[in-house]
Amino acid sequence: MVRGGCLCGGVTFELTGALRNSVACHCIQCRKTSGHYVSATQVGPEQLLLTRQDSLQWYQSSPVAARGFCNICGSSLFWRHDGDNGATSVMSGTLDAPTGIATEKHIFVADKGDYYTIADGLPQQGQ
Repeated sequence: MVRGGCLCGGVTFELTGALRNSVACHCIQCRKTSGHYVSATQVGPEQLLLTRQDSLQWYQSSPVAARGFCNICGSSLFWRHDGDNGATSVMSGTLDAPTGIATEKHIFVADKGDYYTIADGLPQQGQ
């Protein structure tokens, strides 16, 4: 089990089972909601237990996806595609160590900011 939550503690959760390695997303929406790019694991609905959700709010960021965040501290926590059978991407930075995951690839790299370079040698998609 891996625990996680937002900065103020208004949203806490537990993840169970095997976690997918983290995927770094450089799309414009992820950059706008986080202030940089995001890296996220993904779990099925049976793997995510919200232990506190007092300040959890969902924002429909596109016609097919919503983002979960804390409406007190602003932490970006979750991303959910409407058609993924309840799968939820969980922002890796919100997880308490040890996570047991590593970043495996970068996606939407054509949209990345011009102020940084991706130089870790991992696969890059969306160039």
